[in-house]
Order: sequence, then C-alpha cells, then structure tokens
Amino acid sequence: MRPLLFLFTLLYMSQISSLTAQKQLLTPELLWKVGRVSLDCVSPDGSMAVYGVRKYSAEHNNSKRVLYLINLKTKESRPLTDASSSASDAAFNPAGDRIGFIQGGKLHEVSLQTNTTSQVTEFELNGFKYAPDGKHILFIQDVKFDQTPTERYPDLPSATGRISDQLFYRHWKSWHDYQYSNVFYIRYADGKAVGSPVNIMNEPYDSPLRPMGGMEQISWSPDSKFIVYTCRKLKGTAETRSTNSDLYLYDLATSKTLNVTEGMVGYDLDPVFSPDGRYLAWTSMETAGYEADRPRLMLLDTRTNDRTELSAGWNSEVVHPQWAEDGSGLYFLSATDFTYQIFRVNLSDRKIRQITTGQHDYNNFMTAGDQIVATRVSMTYPAELYLVDPTSGKAEQITSATADPWASVAQSKVERRNVKTTDGKNMNVWVVLPPDYEAGKQYPALLYCQGGPQSALSQFFSYRWNLQLMAAQGYVIIAPCRRGMPGGPEGQAWNAAISGDWGGQPMQDLLAATDALVKEPFIDASRVGAVGASFGGYSVFWLAGNHNKRFKTFISHCGMFNTTSWYGTTEELWFANYDLGGPYWEHPTDASWTKFSPHLYVQNWDTPILVMHNELDFRVPFSEGMQAFQAAQLQGIPSRLVSFPDEGHWMSTPQNSLMWQREFFRWLETYLK
Repeated sequence: MRPLLFLFTLLYMSQISSLTAQKQLLTPELLWKVGRVSLDCVSPDGSMAVYGVRKYSAEHNNSKRVLYLINLKTKESRPLTDASSSASDAAFNPAGDRIGFIQGGKLHEVSLQTNTTSQVTEFELNGFKYAPDGKHILFIQDVKFDQTPTERYPDLPSATGRISDQLFYRHWKSWHDYQYSNVFYIRYADGKAVGSPVNIMNEPYDSPLRPMGGMEQISWSPDSKFIVYTCRKLKGTAETRSTNSDLYLYDLATSKTLNVTEGMVGYDLDPVFSPDGRYLAWTSMETAGYEADRPRLMLLDTRTNDRTELSAGWNSEVVHPQWAEDGSGLYFLSATDFTYQIFRVNLSDRKIRQITTGQHDYNNFMTAGDQIVATRVSMTYPAELYLVDPTSGKAEQITSATADPWASVAQSKVERRNVKTTDGKNMNVWVVLPPDYEAGKQYPALLYCQGGPQSALSQFFSYRWNLQLMAAQGYVIIAPCRRGMPGGPEGQAWNAAISGDWGGQPMQDLLAATDALVKEPFIDASRVGAVGASFGGYSVFWLAGNHNKRFKTFISHCGMFNTTSWYGTTEELWFANYDLGGPYWEHPTDASWTKFSPHLYVQNWDTPILVMHNELDFRVPFSEGMQAFQAAQLQGIPSRLVSFPDEGHWMSTPQNSLMWQREFFRWLETYLK
C-alpha cells in the first residue's frame, strides 16, 4: 500500500472508531427522553402538515404534546403551541387559514396569518371535525344516561358501591362510568361555535368505539349534508359477545339515521367518502365475533346503494384507507413480509399495487396533493415524518424531532432468519444483535414472545417492549413470527391458524425458533430467557412448564395463567369465544380447557420466574398473575411479583415504566449474566 493511501486509511478508521465510541448504549432513562412523533393533519391544498411531538418528564411523571406546522416544500417546521399544556386533534379549517386543536379540553384555533390563538368553544369535547363547507363542526362528548348508585340512594352520598345488572360493567382499565360517547354538531361562524349543539345519537351507545377508537371512525360527506359514524348498538351480554359495529349515516336536513352496513356482522370501521361524495369506503370484517379477521376494503355507491369489496382476492388485511386526491383510487396499509407498507387500489381495474418497500413500518399516512405524508418506524428508529412519492415509492425524511437524543444512540443490527417449523413451514425470525456486537463472542439471548395473539411482529418501535433496548443491555433477541401474525406469505391463513390452537403449533413455533437460533456461534445456549406480555405472557407461562431445560429464566407481563379463571373474569367475550371455542361449561373437553392452559403444567416449573401484572388490567385480570406467582412460591421456585395498582394492560406513566424496565433488566442480570 502506498504511504499516503495507508495514512488516509488509518485516519479514516480512526475517525470511524471515534464516532462509534461517541455513541451511547440505549437505556430505559434515555428511551423515555425520546419525543414521540405523530401526524395530525394536512392542509386542504396539500402544502402543509401538522404533527405533534409528545415528550415525557420522568421527574414530573407526566407528558406534554406540542404541535408543529411543517411546510412540505421547504421542509421547515415551526411550533404552533407551547409545552404549557398538551394539544391534540389538530385539523385545518376548510379555508386553510386556521388550524383547530383541543387544549385543556376545549377547542382552540390558531390563525396562520396573525399567529394568534383564540378559543372556539366554551364547552369541553373529546374530538372534532370541520364540515367541508365550513358552516358546522362535529364533535364527540360524553353523555350521562345511566343512574348512579348515589342517585338511586341520595341519602348515601358517600357510598362507593357499584351496581351492575349486565355485562360490560368494566372494559380494558375502566369501570362503567354511566356515560357514553355521543356525536354532536354545532354551527360555526367567524371562529366561534354558535348556538346549541345537536346530539345526532342521543342514545346509550358509544361512537367512536371505546377504548381505542378515534375520529377516524366519524366522517363528513363532502357536501356537508351527512355525517357517518361507527357504533356498536348492542348492550350487556350481547355487546360482550359481538364485534358487530355498523356505519350510521345521519342526514342533517331530516335528522334521520340510516344503517348503511346492515346485515354485515363483523367490525365495520373507518368510513371515508370519495372527494366527489359518490362513494363511501370503509374496512369490514366478515366474521361475527372474530376480531382478527381479515379487514376487507368495502365500497358503497351512494347513487345505486350497491356494496362491493374492492379487495376481493387480496389475501391480506386492509387498514387505514385514504382516497387519492382525484378519487381514482384509495391508498391503504397492509402487512407484507412482516412489515407494514403503503398500497394502492384503483377503482377502474381494482388492481392492488404496493407503493413502499423496505425493512420498516409505515403506521399512519395522509395524502397531500400528489404526495403522501407518513410516519415511519423500525425496530431501531422511532417515528419521524416522511414524504412518499406514490408513483415510485421513494421516501424522504422531513422531520428530525427524535434526533436529540436518538442520533447519539448506538444502533443495533436487525437480521432475518428463515426457520423450519416442526410441521415443515417456513417461519420468519427477527434477530436483533447488541449494538457493540463482536464477532467470536457469545451472548445471552432472549426469546421475545409476541402478544396479540393475532398481532404483527413487524418493524415496530415500542417504548416498553423495545427490542433495541434489550439488545443494548448485551442480549441477542430472538423474535419469531409464529402462527397468528399477519404479513407472511400465507396471508390470512397464517394469522388465523392460532385460533383454537394456542398451546399447540404456535408454542412449537417458539421452541423451533429457539432451537434453531441457539446453534448460532454468537449465542450462549446455556443463557437463554423467555419474555413476553399478554399472549406473550401466556406463552411464557406455557413454556415454563414445557421447555425441557431450554431456558434459564422467564418474565411474564399481564399473561394469562389459567384459561378457565380468565374466561370468567375477562370482558371482551367475543375474543374468548372465538379463540378458545366457547364457554368451558359448554365444551368441557376442548383442548383450550384440558390441554392448553398453562396452569396444567405448573408441576413442571423448575426455573426462576418474574411475574409482572397491572391491577387495572381487565383484559387479563390481576388474578392471573397472582395465581402464577403463588404457584411458583409454593414450589420454592425463585420468583418475584411486580404489580402496579394504577396501570391497565399496558404501562402508561414514565416512573411506573422506568420501574418496570429496571426490574425487568435487574432480573435478567441476576439469572442470565
């Protein structure tokens, strides 16, 4: 090598080494400093967008969300609100000169000409949308319909008892509060809500659907004459057994309501009118009570009332449909190759074309003229905004809200493996390596058991089950895309295969992935743990009794331990009935009750286990974690119970989450390092 070239190479390698040394390994504390970026709206002319950045304070145990306006041509951003109070639900008014948002529970607007903010409503609301003609605003608000115990017994004002006469008396993390979310509209003029609101429902049902439905479930028609909203008009036991939500079309002129999806028995969600108002598109599941059915893209011709499926023959899901600006087709998200990408279907030939590719997930998008604005994540990168060319699929990052501190974080490497399952299928397995990975060195490993059970193990970015955070602590992460996950080559069939077979082939898939990966030279087969939450927690409990010494420790969060006791205490019974086959008293010999329940194998437990559970988890009630911990303690197995009295199925507050993560890694440090 020539002297100058040799010197240049040494200097270059020294610079690279220095840059690598400057990077810091990800920690729970650092992760909670990362801003969380989400897209709110796009201007009517497609030239601007509004996004929010939520930042958490561990010190104050809270968060604030600030809105930003970005010029999609210059890529320049400026704040619309400050961090004194969180702002949400931003939307441009039809003229495009004001941006409405909710702050302090009330609707406000900021003028783009004067940059001044004014209050639009005196009343509080939970979400809103401008009518396209600018004459009305629709909004949602909780309305009390049911009598409280203290109203029944007014001489007992301090009584805390609850009285329930029907099911769905609690849901996810909340007890029934005697209120229901209803849809209203009110006149809007000169930046103010005028007159009295009109409740277009005025009945004890929820729209949007609780607990996770948002304003995407309610839409105006382009002529502002109709409002379409999503609702499941069922009560009590019928509501707990059915996913049958419908779309209801309300006529402002006549005050009449029409069920436009009558006879469609599964979820009907996310209604969107075509720009000319001729078509209404939405997503629909065909099977009653099956929440993981394939969402189809449906189309209603409002001139003929004909309903058709635009996605007929497409063997994968359709979610988040958005019309192209000219109304010639729709864009949507779908899982493919265990990532979420943007697709398009044309009305003319109904052909579906994939727009984007890559080892990342698009998780929200909006059309902006002849472009698409989207948020994108991967296992190693938090959400940022991207501009996507809908013709080429080329994407350009246009925000860097997470650069501080993410730019200073050492990145893990994510690889794919193809593993043969015990029944000869090909299974995708994600492998996440430590950021400071060294060839020739052996590392402890974690089998990551995904929840769901029917949920994608894609290129997600989580603030709890963050695979890069785990890898940064010195672990290789094994993340199998077992049966029950959308995005595989078999389409819906791979996703559906888990129903009725929880403790069967899906568990063999997890073991097959473990057995294949521990043969890699960089994994120490004597130091492997298994971790997971929800169905992943169920998986951990099941593996604990059936792993045959494969694992050295286990961590289960909010996992089901006993299928029978879980059936008697969970709330969304449509899920339990479909996936487990119906009540245990009607099918007492089914495998769900006699073979697949983890508690049946607790006598085989011989490995340290950390049980974490939240006391407001009504999907998988706290008693499941208590049973598992008690079984371990009574058998003398090293175990610990970490519980949170104010958390539901997920972790939500910074300090609780940091405590959760510290206990998680402390346990692994004890038994795997």
